[in-house]
Amino acid sequence: MQTYKINNPAKDVILAVGPESAGNFSVFKNGTIYHSEHFGDLLSEDNFSTFQKNMLDFLSKKKITPNIILSDLHPQYKTTILAEDLVKETKAKHIKIQHHLAHILSSYGENVLSKTKDAPKDIFYGIAMDGTGYGYDEKIWGGEVFKLYFKNNILIDERIGHLEDQILLGGELAIREPARMLTGILNNFLTKEEIFPYIQKYYNQNQFNLLYSQLQQNFNCLETSSTGRVLDAASLLLGFCDNTRKYKHEPIAMLEKNSTIPLTLSPQLQTERYQIILDTTRIF
Repeated sequence: MQTYKINNPAKDVILAVGPESAGNFSVFKNGTIYHSEHFGDLLSEDNFSTFQKNMLDFLSKKKITPNIILSDLHPQYKTTILAEDLVKETKAKHIKIQHHLAHILSSYGENVLSKTKDAPKDIFYGIAMDGTGYGYDEKIWGGEVFKLYFKNNILIDERIGHLEDQILLGGELAIREPARMLTGILNNFLTKEEIFPYIQKYYNQNQFNLLYSQLQQNFNCLETSSTGRVLDAASLLLGFCDNTRKYKHEPIAMLEKNSTIPLTLSPQLQTERYQIILDTTRIF
């Protein structure tokens, strides 16, 4: 358990239960933040059980009863459901925080704790490029720009920009099979016949026809602004990963690995490569 002293006279006792993918909890009381170890992916029942036991044991040992409990905005996260159960027991106020806003505020908090730079006092902006986060509009966010400011000592957040929404073809299946994501992206500017050559390595014609029909009918298709899902599709398109994700972030890890290999190019190829980069930037 790590502890941090901060100059904050607030009398509130706050418990933050964190998200699912990298489980940890934090407690604020009397100017001290207690930050737990990481318990791994809480989708694992063993990890979640260990996380829950450690958190409840810590609260009991320290005789801490929170009056504010923070959780992710996602209604189906185990930690959100756990927070709801604790709220019923403690009568605490439950505040749900959008996943990517939490990323930005954690960076803000690091600046406050480390004092490496002054914390913004008026308006500040945050950009979060991530994989999955439940949004205010009930869509899946992941490439967001926020404007944040204080009004009457209350933090106001406005989502002022995001990546273009793409289709999760088959919902969460598109996370496990990047070719579904690639199909949805290519559908923005290619015909069915033009898409299939990029997909035929992963699905036969009949399978592709079913997927394409599902896409056109918008059946079990979710919208997402996720940076991670676009990078998954790019990794597959470039041949760096397969269509079965073996572990979390695998397509992106393979994209990064293969995109940072030093290349020795002839002067002519260097010029051509530079031109390609210039042309590519115009797309965005």
